[in-house]
Amino acid sequence: MKLELTTKQFRRLLDMAYIGNWILNSTRGDDRFADYDEVESLLFQKARDEGMNSLTEFWQGEAVPSQAFADGGIHDAIMEYENNVFFDILAEDLARRDMDDVPIDENNYQELASRIDAYISEFEEHGTDNILVDTGNL
Repeated sequence: MKLELTTKQFRRLLDMAYIGNWILNSTRGDDRFADYDEVESLLFQKARDEGMNSLTEFWQGEAVPSQAFADGGIHDAIMEYENNVFFDILAEDLARRDMDDVPIDENNYQELASRIDAYISEFEEHGTDNILVDTGNL
């Protein structure tokens, strides 16, 4: 297979591969999806071959993203995504809880959406500052 990319496009591909592999493998410990690690390594080896040496280092004989790459802002993008997903999931979970976890259908979907929107607005204004958890039963 042959794929023609500009240097800028290839650099974006490295970002996407890193983000994808991070999402798939960062929480898996020793049970990583090795085939995704292999693809990432191939791409970062290609970066090295193309003169992008600062983006790649070697660990246990494999090309991996360098510390400079990881520190270059990619984790800021990942954190922004994780924060957005966290608040979206939390808002939906709280809204469903408020509705006693009834099945959602066309009759109550608008109520769910309204509750989710209210929670999202709260989180946008105050983050988690107003969330209280009763720890009396712990």
